[in-house]
Amino acid sequence: MELFSSAWWAALAAIILIDLVLAGDNALVIGIAASRLRPDLRRKAIIFGSIGAIAVRTAMTLIVVWLLKIPGLLLIGGLLLLPIAYKLAVPKIEDGGNEHAAADSFWGAMKTIVIADALMGVDNVLAVGGAAGGRWELVILGLLISIPLVVYGSSFVTKLMDRWPVIAAIGAAILALTGVGMLVKDPLFDAYVFDNVTLDRVLQGVAALVMFLLGWRALKRGGDGPQPKAAG
Repeated sequence: MELFSSAWWAALAAIILIDLVLAGDNALVIGIAASRLRPDLRRKAIIFGSIGAIAVRTAMTLIVVWLLKIPGLLLIGGLLLLPIAYKLAVPKIEDGGNEHAAADSFWGAMKTIVIADALMGVDNVLAVGGAAGGRWELVILGLLISIPLVVYGSSFVTKLMDRWPVIAAIGAAILALTGVGMLVKDPLFDAYVFDNVTLDRVLQGVAALVMFLLGWRALKRGGDGPQPKAAG
């Protein structure tokens, strides 16, 4: 694939499309995590969370070929993503008036953002790496394009959540769908559990529904779930 050839431009177009589709998941996680912070900490969480997420994604992209050789990687990543989805659906409410609690909440949000992005990023990085066909300039361009998509997308999600807190339950369901989707695609799962596309889809659907219902119940219970915040 020569630089600026038709194949090169086609690969770049594919990477941009992948970024547009996959950045939504990352923006959703960052937006939900940041929305539960005090207004003065939100933008800081979005910026630093996005930087951390992109840094992790860059490191993973550099070792994408090696990642492909690790058996059980998608399975482990999918399993680890489920408790993060639950944490987003049923969060602990921190005391916003306490500076120590606010700091803990901020760094807790950072941890959630970076870990969730790293786990989801395995699948995403493989997609971008495959589309790039070994051309590192395409990989770098893809990463640069994804940064504004994630940052501005996260800001948009936090504003939406001020109006519709149920987005947290929807986001947690999408994260559960992603986690189980990674799990069922792993060769070890196919070999030792079952290898059936229909059952894979059913398992994903059930996981997403259960996570949504947990988030919805937390929302209805008031103090135990996501709370609407005044825009600030």
